[in-house]
Amino acid sequence: MDCPKCVVLFSGKRKSGKDFVAERVFNRLGAEHAVIIRLSAPIKSHWAEKEGLSLAELMGTSEYKETYRKNMIKWGEEKRLEDPGYFCQAAIKMTNANLKPVWIISDARRMTDLEWFQSHYGNSLLTVRIRADIDVRKKRGWIFTQGVDDAETECGLDSVNSWNVIIDNNHSEDYLEEKIDEILNWVKNKLSS
Repeated sequence: MDCPKCVVLFSGKRKSGKDFVAERVFNRLGAEHAVIIRLSAPIKSHWAEKEGLSLAELMGTSEYKETYRKNMIKWGEEKRLEDPGYFCQAAIKMTNANLKPVWIISDARRMTDLEWFQSHYGNSLLTVRIRADIDVRKKRGWIFTQGVDDAETECGLDSVNSWNVIIDNNHSEDYLEEKIDEILNWVKNKLSS
């Protein structure tokens, strides 16, 4: 596998805005330079195939995905026990990421995800934690779900204190733009070195 020039890894709880911010960074960089890698994509792809479900619906933000989330998480955890980097590697292959110099990981959720990217991309890795107040997440449609919001997929990275960038995504557009600029400046420095 060819190494990217840089990897930007996003983490955060449901409805914190991980995908939203990752998309904004991607759009500013452009498809010729960057690719979004969703670690959940191979989980959802395999699960859809195994259970005869709609992959498009599982990839979206609809209630459809929420219906199957618990069982999908359980199955994914079993695969991770066999190989902690399984879904990281599968997601990279699914997106043909080696063709782009910038990888944007939109949904790191577990310590094994973070550790896998740290061990493989070290100094080329920027870690970003997206946070949002509970009231803001509720306005975005978040409802606490036992077995999901108290599971490793939502809480596995809560104790990490070493994020390179932290974004409090609570509707301040100017603040959000400043943070996106910070990420883009880091990427530009990596691309030019």
